Amino acid sequence: MKILKEEMIKVGKRLYDAGLAVANSGNISARLNDEDILITATGTHLGSLNDSDIVVVNLSGANDFSDKKPSSELPLHSLIYKNFPVKTVIHCHPPLINAYFAVSDSIKALTFETKFYLGEVPVLTQETPTVTKTQPVIDALRSNNLVVLKNHGAVATGNTFKESLSLIEALEEAVLTASVARLFKKDTLDGLDRALKDELTKKDAAYPMFSREHIQAIVDLVNQDELIAQKGRELDLTLKLAIKLDGSDKAYKFNFEKGRVVRLDFDLDAPYVISAPKEVWEQVFLGKLDSFVAVTQGKMKLQGQMGQLSRWYVPFSRLFELFTRVKFQ
Repeated sequence: MKILKEEMIKVGKRLYDAGLAVANSGNISARLNDEDILITATGTHLGSLNDSDIVVVNLSGANDFSDKKPSSELPLHSLIYKNFPVKTVIHCHPPLINAYFAVSDSIKALTFETKFYLGEVPVLTQETPTVTKTQPVIDALRSNNLVVLKNHGAVATGNTFKESLSLIEALEEAVLTASVARLFKKDTLDGLDRALKDELTKKDAAYPMFSREHIQAIVDLVNQDELIAQKGRELDLTLKLAIKLDGSDKAYKFNFEKGRVVRLDFDLDAPYVISAPKEVWEQVFLGKLDSFVAVTQGKMKLQGQMGQLSRWYVPFSRLFELFTRVKFQ
């Protein structure tokens, strides 16, 4: 417990020093064990925490807070730990994030790092000083480990404080980059990535998710797509990539040759294998979760080196977009 408290104290100071948490705003927590968490006390200053500012809370509700009361955001933190196997939660009020999302409902990713690590960040309406409607936050965290609460701040989760803090920092930088770019050129945020957003006619048929018919329909779209064909030739997209539905024997291997899927196999004999449970694949096929982001945030597992796949970032981003073009049951 002592080591974890020391880590929380360091994270609080880093948030304060970076201007991501000021005065008495923000709260952080960490999973102590299966039953208990540590969370900052109400009214504490994250920049100058000490041991007594961190409260032990039992998730079952058997607690005595006669000494110091936990943060008023305890219900949100508790529900996150009950719904996800994460080990850290950071909730803070970064000024640039708050300013940007007060007037915008989405962030335009101008760098590959933003696309790769953040993806589509959910933005929720917040109507009270403390998060009283916690379920929408839980629902949003199923598609991204980072959620923005309008006029309030951001919530990030991770298996380490480094992971959750990196998400907050990356979004603050993305907002700064987008804002500065707009100063240089007012229409900078218009018309970007048109090639990745070309509308394709959705098939009327709906297939059982992860069935052979479902995946074959995706393959058909891939082989008709001009962007994948072009980038596949330019980047020599020739490799084997498999996808797997956890808890089942369903697996599909895409055999790419210069961007074209020349054969669809049904095994995992591939240097790259992406696997995830049903609820995560549903989010991917619905377009609510970016596959690259899901891997970097640990929602999907990748066998193979992400760095090697990144050379084909554009065609694979298009591939994952085409995943959403086929209806499923």
